[in-house]
Amino acid sequence: MNPRKFFFLNQLISYKKRRSDLFFRANLLFSCSIRLKEMQEILSSREIKQKTERLAHQLIENTFDEARVFIGGIEGNGIIFAESLACIMRQHTESEIVVFSIKVNKSEPWSEPILLSADKKQLKDSYIILVDDVFNSGKTMQFALVEILQFPTKAIKTVALVDRKHRRFPINANFVGLSLSTTLKERVEIDLTPGKEKAYLV
Repeated sequence: MNPRKFFFLNQLISYKKRRSDLFFRANLLFSCSIRLKEMQEILSSREIKQKTERLAHQLIENTFDEARVFIGGIEGNGIIFAESLACIMRQHTESEIVVFSIKVNKSEPWSEPILLSADKKQLKDSYIILVDDVFNSGKTMQFALVEILQFPTKAIKTVALVDRKHRRFPINANFVGLSLSTTLKERVEIDLTPGKEKAYLV
C-alpha cells in the first residue's frame, strides 16, 4: 500500500475511535445525569445520624425500667439499623441490649419459614423492639410480628427510619425517623454504609 494512503487510513481509524469514545462518554454522562435527577435525596448522612440518635433516646425513655431489651432487625438494612440503635442505647442505659436478626422473604413472607437468630425461650415475656429501615405496606413487619406472637411477650414496639404510610396491613410504626408522603410508583432506597449513609426517593 502507498505509505501516504496508509498514513491517512490510520488517521481515519484513529479519528473514528476517538469519536466513538467521546460518544460513549457523552451517553454515560447523560445516563448518570438522568439517574441523579430521578434520585431525590431525602436524608443526608448527618440527618440519618441525628434521627438514629433521637430514636435511640426515645427507646431508652420507653424501656428505662427494663433489665433486658431485645431489638430484632429485619435482615438487610433492618439489622444494620438495629445495631446502630443498640450501640447508642448501650452508651446511655443500664439495660442489657440484645440484638437479633429476623430473616423474612420480603416478597413472599408466607412462602418460607421466618427465622430468628435469638433463642425463643429468651424472648419469652421480654420487651421486644422490631426494626426495619423503611416501612412500606407493613407486610414484612406484620409477618415478623406474627412469628414473635407465637410466644408470650411483655411488649412489642416497632421502629422505622422512614415511614411511607402506604399501609396494606394492620400495623403501624411506633417510632419513626421520617414520615414521607409518596406515590405508589415511588420507592425509598437507603444506603447505610458507614460514613456514606443516604436515603433517596426514586
